[in-house]
Amino acid sequence: MRLKSLFVIIFSFIVSGCAQQPIIVTPDSAPKIEKTEPITCPPVKKELTLSQKAKENYSLGIIGEVEPVRFPPLKGALLARIDTGAAGSSINAQNIQEFEREGKKWISFEVVNPKTGEKHLFEKRLYKQISIKRQVKKEERYVVLMMVHIGKEKLNIPFSLANRERFDYPVLIGRNIIKGRAIVDPSLSRTLY
Repeated sequence: MRLKSLFVIIFSFIVSGCAQQPIIVTPDSAPKIEKTEPITCPPVKKELTLSQKAKENYSLGIIGEVEPVRFPPLKGALLARIDTGAAGSSINAQNIQEFEREGKKWISFEVVNPKTGEKHLFEKRLYKQISIKRQVKKEERYVVLMMVHIGKEKLNIPFSLANRERFDYPVLIGRNIIKGRAIVDPSLSRTLY
């Protein structure tokens, strides 16, 4: 009877996955068992998928090469090219004008949603000016802080004002936004809304 009880305990231990190595019990080495208690195993840790790890560690999770972003008060989203090779972000701006307000440099510019035609005139304080190297010459650009909604994130981030009319997308999102917030999978697109 005792040997049978021991066998049941060992068998349930092995079946439950708690035993790492086989246990060999001989009639001589069988312990005397007065009463049995339930055996509990430590919980098994499940491996997380890449998508689950991304959601756990990055606020935006896995995003694609093209994602919608919003710039309030514009109502519609603009499509943005996600570019891990670009350090900064840029937005297509029209009618860019520099002016002074209370002794500080400000910039006025229009942003137009190419899909809906909706436009808004923004006035932002100049954050800085940068020089972009092009094949033939350098291009000077204004940089302003813009409130951007990307996924569930609301960020006040520097954007350079650029003429992006020859590009497919009016916004370029660079590492200043995606670093530490997202993993980019170029085979995906429009994952955020």
